[in-house]
Amino acid sequence: MQIDLTGRVALVTGSSAGIGRAIATSLSRAGADVVINGRDAERVRSVAQELGGTGIVADVGTAEGAEHLVRELPEVDILVNNTGVFPARPVFDIDDAGWREIFEINVLSGIRLTRHYARGMASRGHGRVVFISSEAGVQPPTNMVHYGTTKTAQLAVARGYAQALAGTGVTVNSVLAGPTMSDGVLAMWDDIYPGLSREEQEAQFIEDGRVAGSLIGRLIRPEEIAHLVTYLASGYSSATTGRALGVDGGLVPTILP
Repeated sequence: MQIDLTGRVALVTGSSAGIGRAIATSLSRAGADVVINGRDAERVRSVAQELGGTGIVADVGTAEGAEHLVRELPEVDILVNNTGVFPARPVFDIDDAGWREIFEINVLSGIRLTRHYARGMASRGHGRVVFISSEAGVQPPTNMVHYGTTKTAQLAVARGYAQALAGTGVTVNSVLAGPTMSDGVLAMWDDIYPGLSREEQEAQFIEDGRVAGSLIGRLIRPEEIAHLVTYLASGYSSATTGRALGVDGGLVPTILP
């Protein structure tokens, strides 16, 4: 299977690092004209330059930031709603402001951009929208209930948009990412496992039961998520829409996607 996205414009939010950067890299290698997005101007510029793409600095976790982005980039063929945060906090310590903030970033960012870009995709008869969700959306972690709730919400949003876009040539899907060796996870490891090598940190993380139930016995690599997203962005996935597809290493104990 040779995926060719030549001529397609792809926007990946939160793509100056981590999973988003891996997705942008994979789409670029498949020929897409990739637009890098993030809040740090220097990192956005650096990644865009590396991939030969365009960079737009905007905080899509705010209405103002999303509006700025769509003014700079009115149309795309592929939208990957990747921006998200995953703070750990006891559920009884999360006040209304904390709930609102994480919903703005993790859920409303994707809603705003899909609402804008999917209309243009439908009018042109082709488009791809992918929400980067998480296995936490179907089994919420006790120390991140607010995060898990936003990931559940993304699944419903993606399905709803897929239904609204039925028959237009636009597909909307979600990716259920498992525990991934992202920049955020690496920073957390440096905090809880100081002085250990990356291999030792991963082994300790697994030993501590943080990926209990994984059938591959390790963390997901960002590029493994990117591979599925690239497939979903391609013509090969034309009959796949309204679905939640897992890249969780078998962590969720179910036979249904």
